[in-house]
Amino acid sequence: MQAQLEAYCAYLRSERQVSPHTLQAYRSDLHKVLEFCEKEQLASWSALDIQQLRRLVARQHQHGQSSRSLARLLSAVRGLYRYLNREGLCSHDPANGLSPPKGERRLPKTLDTDRTLQLLDGGVEDEFLARRDQAMLELFYSSGLRLSELTSLNLDQLDLADGLVQVHGKGSKTRILPVGRKAREALQAWLPMRALSGPADGAVFVSQQGRRLGPRAIQLRVKSAGARELGQNLHPHMLRHSFASHLLESSQDLRAVQEMLGHADIATTQIYTHLDFQHLATVYDSAHPRAKRSKDSES
Repeated sequence: MQAQLEAYCAYLRSERQVSPHTLQAYRSDLHKVLEFCEKEQLASWSALDIQQLRRLVARQHQHGQSSRSLARLLSAVRGLYRYLNREGLCSHDPANGLSPPKGERRLPKTLDTDRTLQLLDGGVEDEFLARRDQAMLELFYSSGLRLSELTSLNLDQLDLADGLVQVHGKGSKTRILPVGRKAREALQAWLPMRALSGPADGAVFVSQQGRRLGPRAIQLRVKSAGARELGQNLHPHMLRHSFASHLLESSQDLRAVQEMLGHADIATTQIYTHLDFQHLATVYDSAHPRAKRSKDSES
């Protein structure tokens, strides 16, 4: 069973070309299933049935696993059994029809428009770190990039003349995104300073020694900017969430936001409609005469 699991992981890495993060998550989830099978004395993957898998999911839920984590575990199991069935090693899928326990849906945290402008419109010193960090923040918010997409970004993916950036997202899917005026200006101010560091490759964002910035370094720089400018925790995905929420709030075009974010399933994008509804509800409560009258009468 271990050998078949490793063969599946090799398939994900070489043929499906999943990201290292996704591969590690799937391997970790499937090892939990493997350990369960060993405790149940199951000799092969074909011996695992839906009742046993349901018992594993229930046990993980009792131990504090979130609904989202359990959904990922079931997704990993389905992927493994698709592979095993195709290879003729199994003829069923114990996860078929099995759903994780429903949990509370947590909305992503965002900055409102005023806080975003407060973050981005402060004075920027004309020096290496300040120019680089400003360009990163502007590009995150301008184009809704994932952290991995900004980390891997190279110069040949930028077209500042036309205001476009080409990014390689999940599943090696490529999309072309607009780059706003402020982000273009920040990049144009940064790139001459980048050249002075003697870059080791074509990375857009580099250290003072010319090496490509890794994910952790970028996260720390974004966190530092949030603490300095806003007095709050800030991470790259919050800027991506803010990009999506503000764009949907203004355009009401869910499909366009889905394309820009690179979501394969529009259901993933629909979470931003809940954020937009919250904004509308706030406007209603503060502006509608009947809502105001109701609030006044309660006080």
